[in-house]
Amino acid sequence: MWRRSLENRDAQTRQLQDAVTNIEKHFGELCQIFAAYVRKTARLRDKADLLVNEINVYASTETPNLKQGLKNFADEFAKLQDYRQAEVERLEAKVVEPLKAYGTIVKMKRAETELQRATMDATRTSRHLEETIDNFEKQKIKDIKAIFSEFITIEMLFHGKALEVYTAAYQNIQKIDEEEDLEVFRNSLYPPDYSSRLDIVRANSKSPLQRSLSAKCVSGTGQVPICRLRKDQQDDDEDEDLDETEEEN
Repeated sequence: MWRRSLENRDAQTRQLQDAVTNIEKHFGELCQIFAAYVRKTARLRDKADLLVNEINVYASTETPNLKQGLKNFADEFAKLQDYRQAEVERLEAKVVEPLKAYGTIVKMKRAETELQRATMDATRTSRHLEETIDNFEKQKIKDIKAIFSEFITIEMLFHGKALEVYTAAYQNIQKIDEEEDLEVFRNSLYPPDYSSRLDIVRANSKSPLQRSLSAKCVSGTGQVPICRLRKDQQDDDEDEDLDETEEEN
């Protein structure tokens, strides 16, 4: 029976060690990957801040409606980065740190197992190992549920806020009045005194003879030039004189 107790103790010890080793391996990998995820999220926040700055610089060079729309978009996008910063901090505290803590838990469990084997007889050690394995497994499941629940909650909170912010940003872009800005752009190509200056240039480009004829022969839409009317009237007078002479003869 004593031998059987030793066998049971050794089997339970191996089982606990295997469980601890498995947790040490996979929780270590999870910790590294989650930590990398958080770092990449932080870098994404930094790149987004650069994007906000560039949009504001560019907006200041544009037409009024486009300028306002871009600045409003930049404000919303900057707000999103505040939420992203909160996401980074929460992930670090609620996900990465608890996973890191399992390194310490694993070391403590190993030490506890070795101490029990060294200080207790086989029967008592077997009973304590059984309790240790059971408690360790129960705590592991509880911790995994808590860590992953925190991760999901943090991500849902961020993406919920992101949806609100992106909706507002989209609306700001859609409000940009294209026609009004196009009119502003066209007006900027032709200053207010452009037409009067163009008339002066055209007038100065005429020859002296053209300017003289223009002054004498003023015409409008649907009107006959005055100089032509005078010539036609003179021809009519000459025809009337010729008819009178023929009648007298």
